[in-house]
Amino acid sequence: MNSIQYIGMDLHSATISAAVVNDAGKLNMEATIATQASAVLDFIGGLQGTLQFAFEEGIHAAWLCDLLRSHVAQIVACDPRQLPRRKGANKNDKIDAKQLAQWLRLGVLQPVYHSTLVSDTTRVMNRLKAIYRGRASPPRERECTRRASGKGG
Repeated sequence: MNSIQYIGMDLHSATISAAVVNDAGKLNMEATIATQASAVLDFIGGLQGTLQFAFEEGIHAAWLCDLLRSHVAQIVACDPRQLPRRKGANKNDKIDAKQLAQWLRLGVLQPVYHSTLVSDTTRVMNRLKAIYRGRASPPRERECTRRASGKGG
């Protein structure tokens, strides 16, 4: 029988708090791991079953999503402002990771569009063009695009 493991992660620049719950909602594991690809892959390598991940959209979310994409069944990057938190509820990294895992298990998390390198590049190029336009100095489209793609000098 292939069980589903629901993993909630609270990401920070140095460490990740992780919690793993099973189909019944029982906490199977908690861990604090380094925010490094090898540490994350070692962590998920020790888990069995179908793996589903949830974490809040933030600075490290694109990196983690790209890292996990080929290793897990589902990834949900969610908007932290849309989470069903209660006023006055305790909040810390371990609690956040456990809560994300439980919400993923219950299906209450709403995924947000997750950027990739292509869309990040598009966003940066649009921002650069806006800066030029804001200074009444329109960029030469071909020159900006050529430099961004590495074809220009």
